[in-house]
Amino acid sequence: MEKLLALWVKVQTRERGQGLVEYALIIALVAILLVVALTVLKGQLSGVFSNISNSL
Repeated sequence: MEKLLALWVKVQTRERGQGLVEYALIIALVAILLVVALTVLKGQLSGVFSNISNSL
């Protein structure tokens, strides 16, 4: 019975680590997409902020 319990704890620990890796991959993907989007829209964003700055 102790071996079964030890195996169960080991499996649960692995799954918890797997979940952390999945969250880290999602965060990395979102960060990459954000950098790409900001790079593509750099000129338009610069114009928007210039208009706001001039309005103030």
